[in-house]
Amino acid sequence: MEKNDVIRLEITGLTNEGSGVGRYEGMAVFVPMTAVGDVILCHIVKVLKSYAFGRVEEMLSPSADRVKNDCPSYGKCGGCSFRHISYEAELRAKEGFVRDAFERIGGLSPEFLPICGSESTEGYRNKLQMPVAKSDIGEVYCGFYSERSHRVTPVKKCLLQPDIFADITAFVIQQVKKLKISVYNEHKHEGVLRHIFLRKGHYSGEIALCLVARRKTPELCKLAKETMRRFPEIKGAVLNINKEKTNVILGSDEITLFGEPVITDTMCENEISISPKSFYQVNTPAAEALYRQAADFAEPQGKLLLDLYCGAGTIGLSMAKQAKRVIGAEIVPEAVENAKENAARGGYDNAEFICADAGQAAKTLLQQGSRPDVIIVDPPRKGCDEMTLSACAKMAPERIVMISCNAATAARDCKWLSEHGYKAEKVRAFDLFPRTTHTECVILLKRC
Repeated sequence: MEKNDVIRLEITGLTNEGSGVGRYEGMAVFVPMTAVGDVILCHIVKVLKSYAFGRVEEMLSPSADRVKNDCPSYGKCGGCSFRHISYEAELRAKEGFVRDAFERIGGLSPEFLPICGSESTEGYRNKLQMPVAKSDIGEVYCGFYSERSHRVTPVKKCLLQPDIFADITAFVIQQVKKLKISVYNEHKHEGVLRHIFLRKGHYSGEIALCLVARRKTPELCKLAKETMRRFPEIKGAVLNINKEKTNVILGSDEITLFGEPVITDTMCENEISISPKSFYQVNTPAAEALYRQAADFAEPQGKLLLDLYCGAGTIGLSMAKQAKRVIGAEIVPEAVENAKENAARGGYDNAEFICADAGQAAKTLLQQGSRPDVIIVDPPRKGCDEMTLSACAKMAPERIVMISCNAATAARDCKWLSEHGYKAEKVRAFDLFPRTTHTECVILLKRC
């Protein structure tokens, strides 16, 4: 097989990056935007030693899983990967991704509970981060990065976002043009406005506007003021200063321009304060279902619970009514302050939160003699470091409940724990990110 060959190919599986995969003469061929059961003529675009990449030249026989794509940006922006298949097929695939990670990477055989889908596949995201760019002809626009690049694809309305987000971003771009605000050029590291960042309370309807820029200017203040005047749902406007030549969106300094720097929402019946830097799940109803499952696994009644990577405290506080005591640890200071406010607002005098890296916090608590009955860990995509895992194992809780947005690193971490006194008993996948490749899962580990 060589580049530019055209072959007949049947798609027999999906990868966790969203591509279909078929086999030709013993070689795996990966083809984006295909479905299991598709029979295609495949144009080979790249050949490596043991696998190849292709694109659809002609659809010979479409899969029964196929549905009509309803987004004009699909295939251009790097967001959705599964708009061409039914949601039922997507859930089957994601359930398979999680199972495969634990069996293949972790070498583990827990009980796999049925995947929990999202009640909505559109308009569910409560958070939007859009880069602002300028076209070759000087037209200012916002959108999303194309897959595996930092080329911004114009997107006027993302179907995963609430409608009001599209209205706000359109107004912001209109004002950027009117006020002649320069936009950031990543290659030249010049210009002012970098990103538009929005958050919306699912239940409260409150919206936070955060403008990410290289410096404060009078024009940005005017932009924020006019946007808040146009949209009364916006509770406050914050300017985040990011001067660095980096692809990290948020900088370290924030300036409140108008109104309140935080919004409130409800999560598992608790009122939650959310600042721009606080971690907060983007799909609120699906996250509540996930947290209920975590509580079911944790059995927190009358127990000391340690919540690592706690963010704004949403997970620990969802169990605080049953737990004897909750200790949360988070490295982001603003999130810790939100967590403390959330505990005070809910009247939880049995909850405390400390600002520390999860690994160091676990190690410190171990040295202080803290022996939690249950440890909750909700790490970022890279998973837990060995310091965190080691401290958790040495504290020897009855149960560890792991929440993860990356089944591969979760399986790796559970394998480590399985070699240090714990058994992964149950795993359940949750779809918090419909139409994308991302999947959350919650795992119950018990001390052997």
